[in-house]
Amino acid sequence: MALQGPEELGEPVEEPEDLDDQDASSISPAEEITLPPGPGGDEETEEALLLPWDRFSAWLHCICVVGFDLELGQAVEVRQKYPPGTKTSICYLSFPDSNSGCLGDTQFCFRFRQGSNRKTSLGCFLETTDRDAPPCLKQGHYYGYVYFRQVRDKSLKRGYFQKSLVLISQLPYVTFFHSLLKIMAPEYFEKQEPCLEAGQFDYLSVCNHLCNPVSAPCGPEELTAQSLVHTFTIDLLHSLSPPRCFYPVFFHLQMLWELVLLGEALVVMAPSPAESSDTVLALVSCIAPLRYCSDFRPYFTIHDSEFKEYTTRTQAPPSVILGVTNPFFAKTLQHWPHIIRIGDMKQAGEMAKQMKVKKLKNLKTLDSKPGVYTAYKPYLNKDEEIIKQLQKGVQQKRPSAAQNAILRRYFLELTQSFIIPLERYVASLMPLQKSISPWKSPPQLRPFIQQDFMKTLEKAGPQLTSRLKGDWIGLYRHFLKSPNFDGWFRNRRKEMTQKLEALHLEALCEEDLQKRIQKHTEVETVDLVLKLKDKLTQAEREKLPVRPGTLEKLRAHIEGVILTLPEDLQGILHKPTTL
Repeated sequence: MALQGPEELGEPVEEPEDLDDQDASSISPAEEITLPPGPGGDEETEEALLLPWDRFSAWLHCICVVGFDLELGQAVEVRQKYPPGTKTSICYLSFPDSNSGCLGDTQFCFRFRQGSNRKTSLGCFLETTDRDAPPCLKQGHYYGYVYFRQVRDKSLKRGYFQKSLVLISQLPYVTFFHSLLKIMAPEYFEKQEPCLEAGQFDYLSVCNHLCNPVSAPCGPEELTAQSLVHTFTIDLLHSLSPPRCFYPVFFHLQMLWELVLLGEALVVMAPSPAESSDTVLALVSCIAPLRYCSDFRPYFTIHDSEFKEYTTRTQAPPSVILGVTNPFFAKTLQHWPHIIRIGDMKQAGEMAKQMKVKKLKNLKTLDSKPGVYTAYKPYLNKDEEIIKQLQKGVQQKRPSAAQNAILRRYFLELTQSFIIPLERYVASLMPLQKSISPWKSPPQLRPFIQQDFMKTLEKAGPQLTSRLKGDWIGLYRHFLKSPNFDGWFRNRRKEMTQKLEALHLEALCEEDLQKRIQKHTEVETVDLVLKLKDKLTQAEREKLPVRPGTLEKLRAHIEGVILTLPEDLQGILHKPTTL
């Protein structure tokens, strides 16, 4: 279903011949409800407006209903405006594999590329994507959130009712959209009315949910692009249950943390899409607050458009975490260096037995025993203390929320211990503020030199904050070659460069421009105005972190300089700049 609304809430409207061709701008909102601006939105211009569908689509790209056709297999039952070239992928990703045997209601998520282009470098995404977009959106992917129902129904030829309600969004807010589906899907399945096709979908309840500070990722007054930057990590960390997801590989959590940190190719083989997606998302979140910059697919099928790219044996596996359930992958991905085999999740009160890391050659089928199949040797020594702490919690029947909090804190402290030396060294690359001159270009950051960084680890390394022993130097050397370091450093370099630009702009605003232009020719004064306008445009476009009032002061400077020029030039310079 394309996100197009009815003219009046609760009153059906005649469905056009093709929803894709309907002009959303011609549809009036039904009620005067303020929806928090979507990512990249302008708070000042959008505040207290009616509910336009273009803002709604910043949250949801489309809503799909996928059913099972005896002749066609999985098929979209509701015509909609899904992303170009993705219909087949959505159909197959919205249903569990036949071997999963998911009876009842199941929720999971998947992820797929936005464009039809093949490989696009991470650097290109980070450099060209708008600064205000949450970092997790800078890799060009859509997320699909699925509520699948399979129940016996003797009235159907197949003997089962099988259908999925799917939300497609650019936002990776797992808990948020899953909780939204828990409201929407049961009502839709039970009523069995074509409410989505008729445009009678109760979007008011969705908007109220978006505005609800309890269910939304953050308070409605804080739902701006800037405040959404870290919500992906927060949403994942506080939604999943790490001990449950990691149960079959409980004693290898630290090794898995290293594999994710280093951006290693990793595949999770699970019995169901729910367990597959939960485990992949838990892995991605375990290195928070460091952002995972490689690709990851919570649920991956043989029908995915990247199937050939990710399963080819002609080159090394890419930096990606795949979650799969089809037994076919046990053979197809046998050449991958690191494989996690997840069995059926046990009861919360049980505890995994000690399992050794298995050799890859022992993984022959998806029915192989649960465990980690890899030849990887961890850089750090195993932390027995966290395992004992969690084991004790099981024995004492500690609440799962408390167990989760312990493990989340452990991962957080481990990642922070690792990243603090890098942050400290990168901060030292910043030029001194006294070197900034308003009449010269902003100074450049000093280059990142690996040898210099390594020298700092002897006295200011992770040993200051972490009790773990091992080859920290080797771990850093490996990390500096990984996509996660590339993404992290590009982001930090951009932030620091913008800080330098901001300091340069502030220094410029403190100058007495009226006095300076007395020595300028008319041509030089016009050139100064144009440069100041460029500075103002850059500051507004990139939202440079300047002190409050700086941009107003710059505008006043520009206006003051313009008024010193002849009237004909004033008229020209007062005209808005056209791009």
